Amino acid sequence: MSKKYYRYYGGLLGLQQKWLNKMAEKGYRLVRTTKAMYEFEPCAPGQYQYCVEFVGEKSKQSADDYVRFLEDCGYRVFYKNINLNYVVGKVRVRPWANQGGKIATNAPTYNRELLIVEKVSDGKPFELHTTYEDKQRDCKNRRKPWLFLFVWSAAVGVIFRQKVWWLFAAVALAALIAFQVELAELKKRGKIQE
Repeated sequence: MSKKYYRYYGGLLGLQQKWLNKMAEKGYRLVRTTKAMYEFEPCAPGQYQYCVEFVGEKSKQSADDYVRFLEDCGYRVFYKNINLNYVVGKVRVRPWANQGGKIATNAPTYNRELLIVEKVSDGKPFELHTTYEDKQRDCKNRRKPWLFLFVWSAAVGVIFRQKVWWLFAAVALAALIAFQVELAELKKRGKIQE
């Protein structure tokens, strides 16, 4: 019997990953996702592990190639949205994205900014990025949308003098600081390993 849970994590990838792994430890395997719904079926406790990956900067072709690569490695992959948009026919501009991913339309890339990657548990930690260079690159990619949100919100807040935009800018600044701390820690650990 499947169980459905309604959750929204937005850009909090770590919390989403932690919750998915906690569900797997309780004996539930992810079988389907929608904008705010996660559907699970029973399995052996701890049989699966999950990792959440941001791919919002990639083009459709690049993201699909990455998904095929992960599936060829034996992983199961789900696309997931990072925000809740219940409007049909939207186009989103993503200035922080790589070439080919700067415009997201309804069909190929819109609401497909995250990958939930599942592997059969082998007792080892599940990491998609194993080198410090890869981890730094991933952290920088996850930081780009927050940097854009900060600059945009601060600029609009200055132009229109509305406090709500300053609130968005403050939230984005807090996220940027967290990413900078994470990057500094990764650089420090990378130098120690050398």
